[in-house]
Amino acid sequence: MARGKPKEVALYRIKEIFYSLQGEGFHSGRATIFIRFSGCNLWSGISTERNRALCQFCDTDFLGVDGNQGGEYDAENLANLVLSCWPKEAPPFVVLTGGEPLLQVDDSLIATLHASGCVVAVETNGTLPMPRGIDWITVSPKAITKLCITTGNELKLVYPQKDLEPSQFEGMDFDHFYLQPIDDKQNPDSVLAAVDYCLAHPRWKLSLQIHKLVGIM
Repeated sequence: MARGKPKEVALYRIKEIFYSLQGEGFHSGRATIFIRFSGCNLWSGISTERNRALCQFCDTDFLGVDGNQGGEYDAENLANLVLSCWPKEAPPFVVLTGGEPLLQVDDSLIATLHASGCVVAVETNGTLPMPRGIDWITVSPKAITKLCITTGNELKLVYPQKDLEPSQFEGMDFDHFYLQPIDDKQNPDSVLAAVDYCLAHPRWKLSLQIHKLVGIM
């Protein structure tokens, strides 16, 4: 009897994996394992190409697989590594981030993480389709892009962005709306601007990057 070709195992390119506190948005202060996926659809990650990027304020290194515990993993090995990083006092809270994680995240990975007892969250720019089964969806829109994810748990808008106003998103189906001041020397008053907007529009809440304030990853 002829044998079929062996099934190919998906490998996920990971920049880094680390255990820290979530520093932004609804889950600020929560113990979290971050899986940072390599690659993005809005910028190559190469500094000399930033002026051609759709997102020009990104402050994250997502290029390659050379970070802490970076590499290429199949779903099972990635889940086992997550479990090895967690103190085991509660279900692991895992954030899939990037770069843009939805370039790689699929149903198989989510199912494997769930089978390992993980609560799975994603941070995405919202321009790619969402796989099934994500427990917490955070969308962070960027200017000059079109959202294909218009429903979720949390919309977190870096503010201010040229040609992108918070009012554009208020009709979308999100549970929480956050403004996060842009960390940019060209916008030194971004915190005050975000505070003023939240005071004038109480539907929006202020999100500060507390991991930067306390000096952790």
